[in-house]
Amino acid sequence: MIVSKKLFGFLFALISGALVFISLLMVTPIYLIIFLSGGKNADKTAHKLSRIWASWVLISCGVRLIVYNRNLIDPNEAYVFISNHRSYLDIPVAARATTNTFKFLAKEELGKVPLLGYIIKKLYITVRRQSIRDKVMALQKMETELKKGISVWLYPEGTRNKTDEALTEFQDGAFTVAVNTGKPIAILSVYDTREVLDSRSSFQVIPGKVNAWWSEPIETKGLTRKDIPALKERVIELMKTHIG
Repeated sequence: MIVSKKLFGFLFALISGALVFISLLMVTPIYLIIFLSGGKNADKTAHKLSRIWASWVLISCGVRLIVYNRNLIDPNEAYVFISNHRSYLDIPVAARATTNTFKFLAKEELGKVPLLGYIIKKLYITVRRQSIRDKVMALQKMETELKKGISVWLYPEGTRNKTDEALTEFQDGAFTVAVNTGKPIAILSVYDTREVLDSRSSFQVIPGKVNAWWSEPIETKGLTRKDIPALKERVIELMKTHIG
């Protein structure tokens, strides 16, 4: 039974991978047209395309996504979005979880991919994790986007959680940006993505349901950096109520 499940997961992964790759070839030139046109609404248009593509990725992987408490998120507000991170699928899940235009914080290496690197640098805010100077600049870029009304999305764990723990240690970046700008923190707790696509295991995809919960956004106006440890603990406790 275990062997047959692994074989199914491998074959389904091949099909999913092929469908995602074909869709990538289709959306890449559209992204290029959007960004090269230089329109003032390029970010919003690109985000709409990302949401469409995210739907295709999730369908290709056999994911049925259920998002709870969408009504808690104001589509006209700029947030510091925070989520846990267990799987590559967390990214398309984020895109489908809200209509708010946002930019991910991502590692610089993604911006070096030929052709796609240009698109990634437009869609994301990239940072060299080893460089303190780059981290400071990334924080400044995020604050600039928030002031323009564009939300930012960070994974405070820094990278995918490959442990058996519900969460790994949180970094301060997301909370610093929220406190500096006074923007609310919106928390999405994602469960089950690892059961579909587990980054710890071999190449396989197992179709299934993914659940994600929005918590009541946390206001940060009036807070200072001294409040960051307590703010971080509050977010961790909210996430653990959903993901265990």
